[in-house]
Amino acid sequence: MKIPNRIQPLVDDGLIDDVVRRLKSGKEADVYTVLCGEDIRCAKVYKEATQRSFKQAVQYQEGRKVRNSRNARAMQKGTKFGRKQQEESWQTAEVDALFRLANAGVRVPQPYICLDGVLLMELITDADGVVAPRLSDVILTEEEAVADFGTMIRNIVRMLCAGIVHGDLSEFNVLMDADGPVIIDLPQAVDAAANNHAESMFERDVNNMTEYYGQFAPQLLATRYAKEIWALYEDGKLTPESPLTGLFAEDTHKADVNSLLDEIIAAEDEYYDRQRAMKERDLDH
Repeated sequence: MKIPNRIQPLVDDGLIDDVVRRLKSGKEADVYTVLCGEDIRCAKVYKEATQRSFKQAVQYQEGRKVRNSRNARAMQKGTKFGRKQQEESWQTAEVDALFRLANAGVRVPQPYICLDGVLLMELITDADGVVAPRLSDVILTEEEAVADFGTMIRNIVRMLCAGIVHGDLSEFNVLMDADGPVIIDLPQAVDAAANNHAESMFERDVNNMTEYYGQFAPQLLATRYAKEIWALYEDGKLTPESPLTGLFAEDTHKADVNSLLDEIIAAEDEYYDRQRAMKERDLDH
């Protein structure tokens, strides 16, 4: 096929030999299979901000560190240079997350390089060497759903231990290779410790997976892994191998606000009574 303009620089640099075909056009990028020597890989071409349909970008970018203070100021002011830096930050977020997660043992595509808005990475294939299907296109038996859900939860735990929340995890962002689910599409990944929305995003990610696998294994719908895992994370007790039960008991104890206010008022009254008593003693002397 005709080589897309955005991929041409990688061809000129010898990183890509040819473009085989376009795999998909998504909300933030177009994805192509490409030939690199004897290997077939995947090239993700990010769309410009004006073309992306992905919403709430600011919410996802909260907590991302910008090493260069000049760039950070420009991004805050929204200058032309700042918008360019914002785009680069959005694009490099995925490759940074992929390297961190691959090193942490999470099942993600192996990244190679990100250049001029094009991410070159491993092509995920099935047992027959064909491009792996999305989880949304796969029919599972109950036994397969339970096993793959367990694999997914363990990978989500490893992600959180690496300090990352996917932020947009669903059956559409998971591929199925010969060994089970592989997590993809991470440009919106957030820093678990630095983003105020991380907990709600994490819970949504886990619940999305629970609901999907629960179609094939209804018993999974009763699990509460999101709450259990996040509680362990907040307490500093979460490890990649933390035993999980899928159970979580809410703290039903509610503060007695009226009693608390009564105690505060009583303490204030006591304080002022002491102050008056001291003044009266001073006057007597």
